[in-house]
Amino acid sequence: QVQLVESGGGLVQPGGSLTLSCATSRSIVSFNVMGWYRQAPGKQRELVAIISNGGGTNYADSVKGRFTISRDNAKNTMYLQMNSLKPEDTAVYYCNAYTVWTSDWGQGTQVTVSS
Repeated sequence: QVQLVESGGGLVQPGGSLTLSCATSRSIVSFNVMGWYRQAPGKQRELVAIISNGGGTNYADSVKGRFTISRDNAKNTMYLQMNSLKPEDTAVYYCNAYTVWTSDWGQGTQVTVSS
């Protein structure tokens, strides 16, 4: 089973920025799709952004123009650059790695947007 380790969460003021990282225990190119999801208290987990093996990306409407997903194949790491953060972005953010046979999750990292 692949290990996914998220980092980079924390407390930030509204309008601020954070960059999340997801380090994988095996070659990142082995995954068909990788993505970031989030879960706020009392809500279901939701898709934030995904990136395919070919580099194609897709974003939730709520984060379009503010968040950027990327990956570094040499470092086996995926990133989520988050700008113009809003209080409603507060959630635990999870990394996901998907193949046609498996779907693995990280442990999550807390992002809190508050003044």
